[in-house]
Amino acid sequence: MSAKEFSLQSLIGTPAGNPAFVFDGAPISCAEFSGKVDQAAAWLVAQGIGKGDVVAVWLVNRIEWVALLFAAARCGAVVAAVNTRYRSAEVAHLLRVSGARLMVVEAAFRSIDFAAILADVAKDEVPALQKLAVVGADALSAQWPCVRFDAFDRPYPPAPPAQDDVDLPVLLYTTSGTTKGPKLVAHSQRTLATHAASVATALKLSPQRHSLLAMLPFCGTFGMTSLLAFIAAGATIHGLDAFEAAPALKILGEHGITHTFGSDEMFRRILALTDAPRPFPHLEVCGFAAFQPGWRELAAEAEARGMPLYGLYGSSEVQALFSIGRSSDAFADRIEGGGWPMSPDAKVRVRDVESGELAVNGFSGEIEISAPSRFLGYFNNPDATREAITADGFFRTGDIGRLRGDGAFVYETRAGDAMRLGGFLVAPGEIEDELKSCTGVADAQVVAVDLKGQARCVAFVIPAGEPPRQEALVARLRERLAGYKVPARIYVVDAFPVTDSANGVKIQRARLRTMAMERIASE
Repeated sequence: MSAKEFSLQSLIGTPAGNPAFVFDGAPISCAEFSGKVDQAAAWLVAQGIGKGDVVAVWLVNRIEWVALLFAAARCGAVVAAVNTRYRSAEVAHLLRVSGARLMVVEAAFRSIDFAAILADVAKDEVPALQKLAVVGADALSAQWPCVRFDAFDRPYPPAPPAQDDVDLPVLLYTTSGTTKGPKLVAHSQRTLATHAASVATALKLSPQRHSLLAMLPFCGTFGMTSLLAFIAAGATIHGLDAFEAAPALKILGEHGITHTFGSDEMFRRILALTDAPRPFPHLEVCGFAAFQPGWRELAAEAEARGMPLYGLYGSSEVQALFSIGRSSDAFADRIEGGGWPMSPDAKVRVRDVESGELAVNGFSGEIEISAPSRFLGYFNNPDATREAITADGFFRTGDIGRLRGDGAFVYETRAGDAMRLGGFLVAPGEIEDELKSCTGVADAQVVAVDLKGQARCVAFVIPAGEPPRQEALVARLRERLAGYKVPARIYVVDAFPVTDSANGVKIQRARLRTMAMERIASE
């Protein structure tokens, strides 16, 4: 195959009569999108951006975002995706680590004050940043020179011919982060385009039959991967600038959407807005990530109402939609995280975290992945890259799961969340599900702590009405679970500590562990 076949440009087809995108009700054809990519590439060159230069993109979902990524690929430049939820310290960290020379930024969006956030970024924190390009205004900050992003408004001299090195970095995602700030995950045109084509093929996407509601942010791999897969398929993409349940419900109902992807909470909010027994007759696949308690109950309700949820797996390093459940799976298997790899060339194995040996089918351990979708490495961080990749090229995911034995696998929990209790590796969800089945418990979270030199689990529960008694819950769990899985303490709380991420609201399990130790110490 030629390099061109692995480029982002190769994903753009010309399906007759099909708009490539619909944003805010306005259709954009494939030819129009290709024109916008040309215009954005010419604009980037006019701003002095060339091969290897990094452009930070701090935008909500809009056609400018997509055009800038494809244009950067044309120019050999790199896009650093900035989460619109980020605030000053996070923006400064990304700009500093990426070395971005230019940042394209929103003038304003709903309650986000981009100017105020930038005002808290010291210029000497981000020495590489030379100027801002503002979408929707002429200026945003007094600290850096500003230009208006006017690529679509006036002509610029055409960009040089496209770069043909498809193995250079083209897109940087941020990881979920550590106390030192997130690493930047680098992908090339080859890894992005190859995986997009694999997803389109595995899902059997047809430009005539299928369409996507893109309600996840393009700054994350979950939103970007689904977007690129439908571009590769030539199927229409209806985009939301940012997720809101009401417009999502409207588009799903009015445009015969067949596919959409999101968090469990997003689907829960959509379903809550309609009383219709089966409001989405055209939906075929709703891929979901389970971030909240109660996701199994949600999946059952959604199934009964014609919203078929499919568990999946992915990460910034191997891209989202790495794998997904199949319609031929039993329902309980189909909704589990994990599933069947999209690429026929992907390999998944599981390593025993105690012995370091490869695990047999059904045994839990760390998931390791080799696939064409695997990242190039952590941008400008070779030490972290070496630690993450095995000698034979598998990515150490840091996730715990097991092989099913039929070609699929099950994701169970993050390695940091898995609990070693009584000598066994235990996923918190197993205990949480039992707690949620108890009378008086609405939601539950379980974490492991060191209690007098022994690993024990502690539970936090949100009551449903009258708070349940700890003694009654412990007695119930002792009937249902092995003794080492029964929590040493069960605390009633009004809510769990959470963090907003690009893809949904996630429980702060580290904060729960701290809360558990503080409460035990106070006793």
